[in-house]
This record gives sequence, structure tokens and C-alpha cells, in this order.
Amino acid sequence: MAISAQEVNKLRKMTGVGIMDCKKALTEADGDFEAAIEILRKKGQKIFSSRGERETSEGAIFIKTNTEQTQGLLLSFTCETDFVAKNEEFQTLGNAILDKAVEHQVSTVDAIKALTIDGLSVNDKIIELVGKIGEKIDISAVETIKGECVVPYIHAGNKLGVMVALKGINGTDVQAAGRDVAMQIAAMNPVALDKDDVDPSVIEKEIEIGKEQARKEGKPEEMLEKIAVGKLNRFYKDHTLLNQAFVKDNKLTVAKYLDGITSGLTVTQFKRVAIG
Repeated sequence: MAISAQEVNKLRKMTGVGIMDCKKALTEADGDFEAAIEILRKKGQKIFSSRGERETSEGAIFIKTNTEQTQGLLLSFTCETDFVAKNEEFQTLGNAILDKAVEHQVSTVDAIKALTIDGLSVNDKIIELVGKIGEKIDISAVETIKGECVVPYIHAGNKLGVMVALKGINGTDVQAAGRDVAMQIAAMNPVALDKDDVDPSVIEKEIEIGKEQARKEGKPEEMLEKIAVGKLNRFYKDHTLLNQAFVKDNKLTVAKYLDGITSGLTVTQFKRVAIG
């Protein structure tokens, strides 16, 4: 059957898909709009599947806290190109997915994809956008955090996000301090909160590296363990958040900086996610 330009334009407005794709879908569906929409969704699924191995190394980080600022959720929404990452529909869908995830307090990718937006599952909304844009789009990471006060930070470019949970706020406004610490985490990428939180395998590896370095320097074999432990303490200062030198005043550690804001203030947890 002949498909009119008005019908093609109507489907284009309904779906946002290009004119030629809309015309092809309507022709295949014999003018049935619901069937044509389903054809376009299947096209999105086909694109998504065919690009399964493609790397989604671009995208944007979205973060939202609850009204009390005691819980936060970070969503990494990724795509193939920076051009798409800046696309208005991509950004709108990312924010809509984030809002739904916070509203329903879900914390896994699968649980988020099962939520519904405008009568469609989040998964189908993503596939719908894939059909419009023509490249792989996906939720690559979800992180949640809780604390007396949760402070979010998104680095310039929207490709790196941090959430910091603080305790011991003592009624003090700690937003600025939390942001300072979040920026520190963004810049310094600590491996753990404190030395007791470092993975034992990392400690073992650092000790072996320290021993080997000392051995190559010609140090006596009986001194290697002691030298390696000394190097390990340097590792803690460089790579664990509370022991790092505070970037805005390297005379202080992060722990001392926070305690100076209000006695007992500290970080209980942090999350850092980067795209690319």
C-alpha cells in the first residue's frame, strides 16, 4: 500500500526515528502504526545485539541524592561516541533512568532495566534510543552509598563521578568539605579508605615489589622485609584516602583536614566511577 508523507511524518514525531526508517517500517507494517513502532524497536534490538562487542567508552555520569542527603545513587550511562553522549535525548533518558532508580531504591543494572518509563521498561527505552541513534547505548555501572551526609561530585566533562559518605557531622554544614574530599578522590584515585581497607593481595604485592627494589639496590637480605614494610607505609600515605596529603593543603592529611572542620568528622565510604 502507498504510505503518505503525512503518515511518515506522524510516525517520525511519535518515535524520533529518521524519515526513511519510518517510511520503511510503515511500508513493512502495511500502514499499521503499532506494528511499525514494533518494527523500529526490533531494529534497535538488532543494532544493540550486533554491536554487543563494541566498546562503550563514551557517555555520562549521573548522580542523585535523596532529599535528606543520606543516600546517593551513581549511574554510568555509556555510548560509543562523545557526540551521542552530548545528545539531548541521551541526556534526558539518562536523567529519567536515574530518577526512577532513586525513586524505587534499586541498586543493580538488571533491576533498573526492569523499571518502567512511559509504559516501557528501561531496557526497551534504551533499545528504542539505540534504534534512533544507531549506536550501542547501555548502563555500564550503578553504585549506591549511605551515610550521615552524602556529597556527590561530577568532574568536568561528566565522565567521572564521586560520592562521599561522611559521619560525625555534628550539625555542621559539611557540603564544602565533602566536595573538597570528593575532588581529592577524583584527582588522586585512592585504592581504599584507610590502610586496614586495602586488599591483602595488594599489600602482599607491594611488599614483594619493595623487597625486589631493595634487593636491586644491594641491600642485605635480612633487611629486605623491614625496608619493604617502610615502603608499604609510603604506599598507604599515597594511596589510602584518609592518609593522603590533602591536595589543598599538603601539610594536612585528609583525616586531619576533616577533623579540623568539626571534631570527629570523617569519611565512612566513597565511590568513584570513570568512563573510558
